[in-house]
Amino acid sequence: MDMLDRSTPQSVALETTLPALGLPAGEGLPFSRELNGIIRSEGAEPSVIGVLRGRPIVGMTDDELAALLDSRTVEKANTANLGLLIHRGADAATTVSATMELAAAVGVRVFATGGIGGVHKDYGRHLDISADLAALARFPVAVVASGTKSLLDVVSTREALESLGVPVVGFRCDRFPAFYLRESDATLDARFENEADLAVFIADELDRTGRGVLVCNPIPEADEVTRADWDRWLAEAERRCAGIGGRDITPCVLGALHEVSGGATLLANLALVRSNARLGARLAARLGGA
Repeated sequence: MDMLDRSTPQSVALETTLPALGLPAGEGLPFSRELNGIIRSEGAEPSVIGVLRGRPIVGMTDDELAALLDSRTVEKANTANLGLLIHRGADAATTVSATMELAAAVGVRVFATGGIGGVHKDYGRHLDISADLAALARFPVAVVASGTKSLLDVVSTREALESLGVPVVGFRCDRFPAFYLRESDATLDARFENEADLAVFIADELDRTGRGVLVCNPIPEADEVTRADWDRWLAEAERRCAGIGGRDITPCVLGALHEVSGGATLLANLALVRSNARLGARLAARLGGA
């Protein structure tokens, strides 16, 4: 595979689905630059990951990311279709699973994102489980995320991670977070109070198992969505996306949520990604110096 790798031992992987497909036009590049600044301020290096004209890039430059964002057709890459998109010379934004695969291929051990995919709710159609869960069981990367997206079946997602043997630990939290919400009904395997101890565990666990670790970092308290607002917004978003399934259901519901909430869920999304980038950078700086 012809892959361009600009990673360093202090790299923090960043996916490209959010800037390319999850933000309004014109906002992806500025937000990516903001995340890069946060990561560098903590002594680590950002490694934006995407596929440009069939070539995977770990550590995209601003110009390369701009070219991806300006592409007329940006595909959504996961572990199932990544090879096909490379083969066909496509432009593609990487999801959590594809980002993990490419990060692991070059030895990047920390990846900061918003929330992982998981087990979808039963909308009366079929079983739908994100490739992110299997990726955590396959690739030795620590994923810093605010749990799983609140629109999914959070408890079933947590159970699936348990079945796959993926350690799920919390940074200064005792419950499995659910993206916009700081807590869910699901539990964690352990709680860590400081980055140094957590970094030691991550290094040992990645080497010991060759599997990933999910580090749960709840959305900052000031940015959390209230449960009442969330329940109301989600019900309306699901109504608007009735009849849509497969890979299209999550972006549809997320887009509808942003509309019905008047942009509140988008602001919460960006806040938790910033927080996760900062924690990921602190962990990567320690791992890179080990």
